[in-house]
Amino acid sequence: MNEHHDLLTVAEEAVEAGVAWLGRAGDEWSEKRFKESGEEVTDADVEVERRVTRVLRERTPDIPVIGEESAEAGPLPDRCWLLDPIDGTMNYTRGAPLHAVSLAYAEAGTPSVGVLHAPALHRRWTVGPESGPSTEPSGVREVARAIVSVTGTGSPRSRSGTFLSGLLGGVAYRVRMHGCMSLDLAAVAEGWLDACVCFGPAPWDVAAGVALLRRNGVAVLGAEGRDFVFGSPILAAGHPDLAKELVGLWESLPANNGAGTERS
Repeated sequence: MNEHHDLLTVAEEAVEAGVAWLGRAGDEWSEKRFKESGEEVTDADVEVERRVTRVLRERTPDIPVIGEESAEAGPLPDRCWLLDPIDGTMNYTRGAPLHAVSLAYAEAGTPSVGVLHAPALHRRWTVGPESGPSTEPSGVREVARAIVSVTGTGSPRSRSGTFLSGLLGGVAYRVRMHGCMSLDLAAVAEGWLDACVCFGPAPWDVAAGVALLRRNGVAVLGAEGRDFVFGSPILAAGHPDLAKELVGLWESLPANNGAGTERS
């Protein structure tokens, strides 16, 4: 079961188990409560994670599952599944369609297989070993001409809030805020967005999207404009020149202007 083709099949089967149940879940499952971190969570988040995890453990018992609702602090295993049962929970609790189930397989911190499913949009993106990155990056190269989406910003006084204020103040051509990191990444892959910036991305938020973007030849950068790695405080995706400019804009700001970032 270590072949990536087999892992993609398992990933699709596991995500389908969660999505199929979510489509039948009643409104009572979407009632929100709050974690100690202040983030919203629902019984649906927990149940989708349970159902997806059950399939993964049955099919790949030797690969740990790191899910948002059950993850413990500490480094990731060398190889693991990374699962966000409902990315964009705040959207889900309000009946908004921009939420997704995101699952990826990663080795040594590099996601290589991913399934991203947006139930309300009836869209699924998959990435596996059969596809390869394009050789020539394309798309808008300058922030001034780009449509950029931002997630994970904090208060206006925070570093990320100041960054967003700058984009809104005319640095970027247009700014979008969808509240779902995984779908922002898919949107860049599809060309709906020229770029996206994610602040404080957890591995399960972005792993599937990162794999998808890299297989489509899109730059995914982190701190210092280097290739994104889990634990980076920022992720910028787009044409390499555009992604580097966005990271540079963030790094030109003071390291701490006030309140920290908030998760969407």
